[in-house]
Amino acid sequence: MNTPPENQISEREFLQIRRAKLAALQQTGQDPFAVTAFDRTLTTQDIRENFDMLEGTQGTIAGRIMSMRDMGKASFCDLQDGSGRLQFYVRADALPDGQYEDIYKRFDIGDMIGVSGTIFRTKRGEMSLKANNVALLAKSLKPLPEKFHGLTDTELRYRQRYLDLIMNADVKRTFELRSKIISAMRRWLDERGFLEVETPILNTLVTGATARPFCTHHNTLGLDMTLRIAPELPLKRLIVGGFEKVYELNRNFRNEGMSIKHNPEFTMLEFYEAYTNCDGMMERCEQLITHVAQEVLGTTEIEYQGTPISLKAPWPRLSMIDVVKQYTGIDFLSFTDDEDARTAMKSLGLAVKGNESWGDALFECFDQRAEDKIIQPTFITRHPVEVSPLAKRCNDDARLTDRFEIFSLLGELGNAFSELNDPIDQRQRFERQAALKAAGDDEANDLDEDFLNALEYGMPPTGGIGLGIDRWIMLLTNSASIRDVILFPTMKPIAK
Repeated sequence: MNTPPENQISEREFLQIRRAKLAALQQTGQDPFAVTAFDRTLTTQDIRENFDMLEGTQGTIAGRIMSMRDMGKASFCDLQDGSGRLQFYVRADALPDGQYEDIYKRFDIGDMIGVSGTIFRTKRGEMSLKANNVALLAKSLKPLPEKFHGLTDTELRYRQRYLDLIMNADVKRTFELRSKIISAMRRWLDERGFLEVETPILNTLVTGATARPFCTHHNTLGLDMTLRIAPELPLKRLIVGGFEKVYELNRNFRNEGMSIKHNPEFTMLEFYEAYTNCDGMMERCEQLITHVAQEVLGTTEIEYQGTPISLKAPWPRLSMIDVVKQYTGIDFLSFTDDEDARTAMKSLGLAVKGNESWGDALFECFDQRAEDKIIQPTFITRHPVEVSPLAKRCNDDARLTDRFEIFSLLGELGNAFSELNDPIDQRQRFERQAALKAAGDDEANDLDEDFLNALEYGMPPTGGIGLGIDRWIMLLTNSASIRDVILFPTMKPIAK
């Protein structure tokens, strides 16, 4: 089939030519889409890592053609499989009669193929496979992105992740690291006696975090339901039930804004341990992250977008009051009433509604004037009770809770409490949340009577933590956007 070089034709002509090649193959009984399996004996990585032992032996590999260098009756091609790339060499006189012209010549960049032959090294020293048989396993009817200006559109990379993975080895490595990081977290928890469990995604109440939910409807039950924003309350019910160490790697859904650090569907790791507290969770968190970094990356000293980051324990522990004082000069411990706290907000140029409490004002000052100053992983402790409806109060100051969040230059990376196990106090916190919701706060929690019922049977002192897996993986893989570490990030449909 005589056709002009692909770099001299339009994309429309390109598609027509490829379909014509497919039709020609099918007419001769060589339909690639009729192939149901292929028996490969080696991966490209097997050959690269064991070349000295395999040189001169026969092997069969399979994968995608990534480049072709035609020299008339011979060709050099690059084949890419799941483990990497390897060159193979094809000569017309080395293949069965007619195979070079009838089959190989109808191969294109992007095709999925199988190649059998002898493992050898070229005169230039490159590890290669000298083909004695080739098979077409699937025809690529569209050009790979590099054929028409490369895969440079960031939005296209996220929408068509399959192309991103084919063309960009670094992207594939990021997702391989993601899998290794999550596996290492699981092993660490399993080895310490934590039990992995599953809790519902569909719920009738909004609980466990301050966030707007996604809403749906259960037709059979006739119930309006929401997608889980956090699994916290079901997991603590299991602590009440007698499981002393539990964890869940879960998908959460929050109907909120999108940014380089926010995706409405995201992965969390939450784990709970009876008979420990917020301090115990700090130690667990440090141990977990440093272990994972050392196991997967081989170091606790990393770099994020040009900034050196140390994951080596111990991490700094700073109270929210002290951090606000450090970066704004305002000492919230000096205020005697809510009005003084609101005046402090105004002095920093923050919007004031007029009903903010001392705790509300403290949190807003931290959130808007201090949080972004934190670079290294740091535990920010002693959060106001108003923004911590599920955490125990501090024994020395009832306005504050025994809670920490982990912050870094990426923002919040985790959240932990000495879990509130007083059902009377918890009811009062829930009632405040319910009042906020009734007043129009669509991020406030519902009052969960069954959870209160569980607490009335008695929950031991417990520490719990939730870690934002996507952000941790951003940090550990030096990825600039959360979309770079989620295989299929949420995207707005393309207008037709």
